[in-house]
Amino acid sequence: MNHPSTILWEKRLRSIFDGIDEYLEDHYGDRLPLHPNRPPRGTTSSAEMDGLFNVGASFTAGFGSSTGRGYVVQIEMRTLAEVPEDLKETVEQDVLNLLQRELALRFPDRDLKVEWDGRVWKIIGDLSLGTV
Repeated sequence: MNHPSTILWEKRLRSIFDGIDEYLEDHYGDRLPLHPNRPPRGTTSSAEMDGLFNVGASFTAGFGSSTGRGYVVQIEMRTLAEVPEDLKETVEQDVLNLLQRELALRFPDRDLKVEWDGRVWKIIGDLSLGTV
């Protein structure tokens, strides 16, 4: 069972990623064929489950990490096609820019940032649940 503050925190974070997903679908959703088992955009109740993109984050305690605990950012393109490297880089940069901007807007009282940690991007900073 999750603490109520954790649920609120992750719900707010999920709304940021849903907005980023919408942006990606609008700008890049027609660049690659959708995986045959993936429903078209907007046909499910969750942006995570349909369309070309699935963007989100998972909490990690950060053991062995240079930045410690945080949320590992995941950017997935659901296709069987080969994704051009320049498209991967462009999408990643858009996600990072939008995420940093939205974190500052939606969590203005916290020092949150997106940093490279080993082989992943991670949201780090004030992850306390005192005031969500």
